[in-house]
Amino acid sequence: MKSNYDILVIGGGPAGALAAKTAAEAGNSVCLVEKRPAIGTPVRCAEGIGKELLKEFIKPDPCWISADIESARIIAPNGTAIKLDQARAGNEVGYVLDRKVFDRELVWQAAEAGADVIVKTRATAPIMENGAVKGAKILSCGNPAEIRAEVVIAADGTEAQFARWAGLDTTVPLREMMSCAQYVMTDIDINAGSTDFYLGNEIAPEGYLWVFPKGDRTANVGIGITGRKSRDGARAKDYLDKFVAKNFPNGKTIELIAGGVPVCRPLPCTVADGLLVAGDAARVVDPITGGGIGNALYTGRLAARVASKCIEAGNCSKEAMMPYDTEWRASKMGATIERNYKVKEYFITLDDKKLNTLADSIASISFSEFSVAALIKELIKRNPKMLLELKALRDTLA
Repeated sequence: MKSNYDILVIGGGPAGALAAKTAAEAGNSVCLVEKRPAIGTPVRCAEGIGKELLKEFIKPDPCWISADIESARIIAPNGTAIKLDQARAGNEVGYVLDRKVFDRELVWQAAEAGADVIVKTRATAPIMENGAVKGAKILSCGNPAEIRAEVVIAADGTEAQFARWAGLDTTVPLREMMSCAQYVMTDIDINAGSTDFYLGNEIAPEGYLWVFPKGDRTANVGIGITGRKSRDGARAKDYLDKFVAKNFPNGKTIELIAGGVPVCRPLPCTVADGLLVAGDAARVVDPITGGGIGNALYTGRLAARVASKCIEAGNCSKEAMMPYDTEWRASKMGATIERNYKVKEYFITLDDKKLNTLADSIASISFSEFSVAALIKELIKRNPKMLLELKALRDTLA
């Protein structure tokens, strides 16, 4: 293990892996450290991503695609289904990945580009000099060491601590931390080409329950509810067990995953002297879907590009690296996060009766576009009597 690099990346998920690959391809010496003993496991994700979004970063490979998704259903509490499919939408819908293989492939590519990869190694504190991050103190297979770097890219995920240790505000309000549980189930009756999203306060209060296919009779069946709705006897796993008992009573559970997903606004600032924050650590998860793979890839690549320019210029101050923060906030990704945050804040106020009314109003529509914006436009159009109430949604389109 070397003790000095141009760039140190903390975390081997999609953000960290693409950051390491991009930085290495730019000619930097790069080290990626991952706290887990194996890249990609355990999976803590529903594994869904839009096709076009994924293709911006990597060519799809059947080796890490579990299911090709051609349609999606949003199912209201009364059972009304809003269907969006490839034929109607006129564009491609998505994939369900095999993250265990996908994450490993991304890190493999980073290594092939020249990055050093060290597993079972966690950062324990930043190395600080005159208020600037200059690397990290680490614990590698139980042995303490230090790695110095011109820039650290913190991509340490939802439970990120490195940015907080370096002085950034990483607080997530309890009500905006989704409590999640997911089973990988097999021998169940599903539509292998459709992702299903179940809404309702009886099913998933202030969240949703998902069924994402991973094969003909296998799926990720999971749920996220807000932290403030989680309590003894009514935790995410309790709601999930209730749904599974009703819908897949003979299914076999071969994996259980639990964790949290932040659905708050992104960090107030994702840059400090010598430090960039990317992916879930920057809280750039989509506030409605909880999806974070595409946004992690985007911010990871952008962080590496900005860091590379700053290292070449010999200036890695916060001011010099601020274009990273400015650019992602001004991007389509940043605008979508802000809009979807407002949409999420509206929908969590609705009771099941109102959810049913809105779903019934658009259930028979053939959507020309597969997007949150298209759904909002139709809800406003089809519910003129609720125009005042839907003002919050209408404002998100401005």
